[in-house]
Amino acid sequence: MQELKLDFGNFMAPGLVDGLEPELFFGGMSEAFEKAHDFVQAERASEALGFMDLPYATDTVHQVQQAANSFGQSFKDIVVLGVGGSALGAKALKEALLDPCWNERSAEGRDRFPRLHIIDNPDPFTINGILKRINPEQALFNIVSKSGTTTETMAQYLVIRERMDSIVGRERAKEHFLFTTAPAVGALHTIAEAEGIPVLPVPESVGGRFSVFSSVGLFPAAICGVDVSALCRGAATMEERCRSSQFLENPAGVLATLLWHADEERGRPIHVLMPYSDRLKSTALWFQQLWAESLGKAHRLDGTKHSTGPTPFVALGSSDQHSLLQLLMEGPDDKVVIFVHVQDHGHDLGIPNTYPEISELSYLGGSSLAELINTGQRATAEALRLAGRPSAVLQLPRVDEAAIGQLLMVLQIATIYAGALYQVNPLNQPGVELSKQLTHGLMGREGVEGIELQESDPRWTL
Repeated sequence: MQELKLDFGNFMAPGLVDGLEPELFFGGMSEAFEKAHDFVQAERASEALGFMDLPYATDTVHQVQQAANSFGQSFKDIVVLGVGGSALGAKALKEALLDPCWNERSAEGRDRFPRLHIIDNPDPFTINGILKRINPEQALFNIVSKSGTTTETMAQYLVIRERMDSIVGRERAKEHFLFTTAPAVGALHTIAEAEGIPVLPVPESVGGRFSVFSSVGLFPAAICGVDVSALCRGAATMEERCRSSQFLENPAGVLATLLWHADEERGRPIHVLMPYSDRLKSTALWFQQLWAESLGKAHRLDGTKHSTGPTPFVALGSSDQHSLLQLLMEGPDDKVVIFVHVQDHGHDLGIPNTYPEISELSYLGGSSLAELINTGQRATAEALRLAGRPSAVLQLPRVDEAAIGQLLMVLQIATIYAGALYQVNPLNQPGVELSKQLTHGLMGREGVEGIELQESDPRWTL
């Protein structure tokens, strides 16, 4: 297995104006990492970091694969209903590991695997559109909510359950549902027990945004033919590398420490993940939730109030060379770019020398699109260096199961190290709870009373 590499030379002096001196990197930053590493190891020993064990859970992989083999033979469309971490990981895997335009391909073009739809927003226009495009009698609905009570997901379930009951009858409708939820609590668990609907469990020690290597992410991938065992092997390889207490041997530790120091000491709190591959755009969006929800906190671990946390930002190369690069180059010097470079894109298209007499085009002849996109990444990194803006590169050998397993795992573990460095709890999300409570009250949930919206002052409405 070829390993993912982290190149952070464009953080360091003398290559970068205002770059990190080796004395600082091997001194204070290394010491900060060592303290963070001790904290992460203690958290893991307390079984708080269950996601790190997921790549080794062969029983889960076996259970997921069995369910995929069973359901995949019976349905032509799989519809995943979730929100946040219950959907973003599955989206990242779908986009990275399935062929482009998967759902538009013929059954033969998909090797008879089903189409995959992931609905992560209760937008009635979107849901209605998908329901019109599929045959409900040949569709499986995977309802994903660890708590089994997520407002948006449960509303989606109720809408679709009524539709299925009316089309195939209440008894047969049960055969069109699979729940992914906690094994012993929540409304989904209650319904599953009462109606005999099958359940894929989510471990108690695994939070939603860290659940991509659980049944939450693995089942939608497996049912479409993704080799989830290879995915987990890649993740395990990276998890083993990130156990190291040696600073320069731990890619997650180095990445987290660089980004934390850029924010806290250099005034660069905006962290841009910029993959140079269309297949990794959803991975960047998955990272955006991971970094934001884990690190944006009002209180530190000791209980002191101190709002902190970097702002993640998504860009896509080469597209955003022509939209965001101007800001990254000459806007406020408050950003760090982490590129994702793919060495082998899996397919290439040669650029023909059709107009040798036109100098503006002839230089492209004889090269390829893969060469162009990879050159664009290197050129953008060099332009940022010349402008004094730091960047690093996550180098992937290719976009396949093993490489994606490594990429997703290093970003998850880096998030935990960053939590230790910022001295916040990266596993909770207290800032989300108020919005949930207000939604429950405004929607009339029993036991949630006295919730009212402040009316807008008509003077401030045009």
